[in-house]
Amino acid sequence: MKKTIEECFTNHINLAKRCAEEFQNDIESIANTILVAIKNGNKIVFMGNGGSAADSQHLAAEFVGRFKLERKPLPAIAFTTDSSILTAVGNDYGYDQLFLRQTEALAVKGDIIIGISTSGNSQNIALALDEGNKKGCKTIALLGKDGGTIKDIAQQSIVIPSNDTARIQEMHIFIGHTLCELVENNL
Repeated sequence: MKKTIEECFTNHINLAKRCAEEFQNDIESIANTILVAIKNGNKIVFMGNGGSAADSQHLAAEFVGRFKLERKPLPAIAFTTDSSILTAVGNDYGYDQLFLRQTEALAVKGDIIIGISTSGNSQNIALALDEGNKKGCKTIALLGKDGGTIKDIAQQSIVIPSNDTARIQEMHIFIGHTLCELVENNL
């Protein structure tokens, strides 16, 4: 067990160092994109499947509630939280349409749409980001592995250079927290 624990921490630390070196400019650019949208009265939309759905909800809560600073709530929502919409759309239109239908209904020009996918190949996220592009939204993706099909759809992407889902998800939430801190500090 101790060997496995050490390997987990070592792999996490090494990947975090690599991401810190590779993605500083991307993270700063995304934070600035979010800041402009918020200042213009737009909202941030998050979406993901499985653990990425949980990360979406977590990050939306950080913006609406607070991260570290007391401040006014910021407009953010996770498209993963309304069980009636998810089950109705999934049943009537198919799982691939879950986030597309919500994007069609709720996203407006200038909104930020953030898709989180460890594989980069989640069709429901790809369809929603494509629709967001058509509507004039700013589309961002937090991805893993080789970025999959989504890296070519999102306007801004961070592709975590790993095939390990757990390590990818750890970097996604870390980057999400970093974005929260940057946005709070610069409002």
